[in-house]
Amino acid sequence: MFDFKLVLPKAMNNHYQGHKVALWFFYIITAVTLWRSQHHLFAQDGGAQSIATIPLHTFSSEATAAIVGTFALWGLSQLIIGFLYLITSLFYKSLIPMMYILGIFEYSVRAFYISNFKPIPTMGDAPGAIINLPLVVIFTTMLLLSIHKK
Repeated sequence: MFDFKLVLPKAMNNHYQGHKVALWFFYIITAVTLWRSQHHLFAQDGGAQSIATIPLHTFSSEATAAIVGTFALWGLSQLIIGFLYLITSLFYKSLIPMMYILGIFEYSVRAFYISNFKPIPTMGDAPGAIINLPLVVIFTTMLLLSIHKK
């Protein structure tokens, strides 16, 4: 039986009631989010060419700087999200279902809106673009598992 009140619990606490698989996946996605953020923040190209395969060498130096700066800002946003995930993992596990909803929203917008209406030119398949749709499905599955009462 599913209890949708678990998505927005009455109390923010460390009491997690969902399936352990969703809890452990949340730990993994927290670690991955924190790792990705540091790369976008600190890599010389912000991961724009080295990971996302954006052909920086074909742009002017000003355009390249804008792209790399944007990737660094994205890294900062990922770091903030990663810290929110980490705080949730350590102290507020009752909010994990809500975090999965935020993840579903983020990856759905990436997969369906940005990729179709604001496409980014790349030289190959960027890992982020490949994983967006599968993550929507995985996050939805984890959401359902996280609100499943034992």
